[in-house]
Amino acid sequence: MTPGSGLQAGLKNRHLTMIAIGGVIGAGLFVGSSTGIATAGPGILLSYALVGTLVVLVMRMLGEMSAANPTSGSFSAHADRALGPWAGFSIGWLYWFFWVVVLAVEATAGAKILEGWVPAVPQWGWALIVMVVLTATNLVSVGSYGEFEFWFAGIKVVAIGAFVVIGLLAVFGVLPGVDAEKASFGNLTSHGGFLPHGPGAILTGVLLVVFSFMGSEIATLAAGESEDPQRAVTKSTNSIIWRIGVFYLGSILVVVSLLPWNDASIAKDGSYVAALNSLGIAHAGEVMNVIVLTSVLSCLNSGLYTASRMAFSLGQRGDAPKSFARTTSRGVPQTAILASVVFGFVAVFFNYQYPDTVFLFLLNSSGAVALFVWLVICFSQLRMRKIIQREAPEKLVVKMWLYPYLTWATAAMIVFVLVYMLFDTEHDGRETVLLSLLVAAVVLVIAAIKQKITANRPAPAAEAPADKVSVG
Repeated sequence: MTPGSGLQAGLKNRHLTMIAIGGVIGAGLFVGSSTGIATAGPGILLSYALVGTLVVLVMRMLGEMSAANPTSGSFSAHADRALGPWAGFSIGWLYWFFWVVVLAVEATAGAKILEGWVPAVPQWGWALIVMVVLTATNLVSVGSYGEFEFWFAGIKVVAIGAFVVIGLLAVFGVLPGVDAEKASFGNLTSHGGFLPHGPGAILTGVLLVVFSFMGSEIATLAAGESEDPQRAVTKSTNSIIWRIGVFYLGSILVVVSLLPWNDASIAKDGSYVAALNSLGIAHAGEVMNVIVLTSVLSCLNSGLYTASRMAFSLGQRGDAPKSFARTTSRGVPQTAILASVVFGFVAVFFNYQYPDTVFLFLLNSSGAVALFVWLVICFSQLRMRKIIQREAPEKLVVKMWLYPYLTWATAAMIVFVLVYMLFDTEHDGRETVLLSLLVAAVVLVIAAIKQKITANRPAPAAEAPADKVSVG
């Protein structure tokens, strides 16, 4: 816990473990994977592998910095120290903006499922109920957030684990009582080849799946409120490889092995439902709706937590109203939570009233934030490694591999993806990057103005030089 922050160590090790595991399983994996499969065929596995590798490398860098200095601001606080206040301010507010928009997306997705079950309550009513319940959960204590997330993430993990095991048994022909006629590893190559749309489709697939990985960094924010932050960060960083391998690559491999990639049911019913239906499992659609709803609620719960902790950290550093940094007696940043919820409700309103104009702008203008965050983490780590080595080398308990070469290579890959998106008009890649850059430019201008105003004020007598900021 950050000294004097007001936050309390209310998250247990089991909470942190499940937050770390569940953080990489977003609702986008269940909902959006069918589009990726249709675009790249079985080659979508390479798209997931590429993005997964990027996430592993970025999380390694973040783990190095967060293990040395666990804080609720995570990469924003590290950027503040390593690159300057403008960087921490900008990436912190962009990240907060991203999660506020996600709140609206997930609340609406959850409301659609719930309305299908109980049509007497209108969709907007369900969205309101879901937001209110999870706001109340977050306001009670960090422990209640952790407990909810423990069970939400647990259901996701068990569901995907069972899906992978059942699917592989069917592919090998040893699943009792199931006649999976289409199931075979031959599906990976026998319907137009492994890359039916050519190698270029791999990069297009990257654009479609990259945003479903956002959330893997939540564990480093939550670590600041755990009993042993350094251990929590180290553990979540070291386990990221198998988490992505099993939950993303494993489950998508099962889908494209159970069914031909161009089977009409994948686009019609969704990849996971289609795969379960191919095994003749009764009520597969309803089962998957329960799992998707759990993922949506998990994402909402974590999104609200993440947005509020980023707002809290910004308030602590003077980059947001001071009230954001105040906590209740239970260690909950109440104002930061309520402010995030208010903007979340506004975004939900826009989603219902102006879905094709205002909300579409919000969605597209926050779309590339994940890549901006990863890029800032790369440049922060390049600088922060030198600061840690100079001031507290014993805190380098997690180290980025092949520093600095692999860090530069990762940054180059992220820039390449952003540039490639600028040429993608079919899947709104260009619009997403341009609008996200526009919003980022506005935030950077505000950061520059704030920094200039701050610079003109008399400096405190005991202020430390910029390059001598403690990492502890």
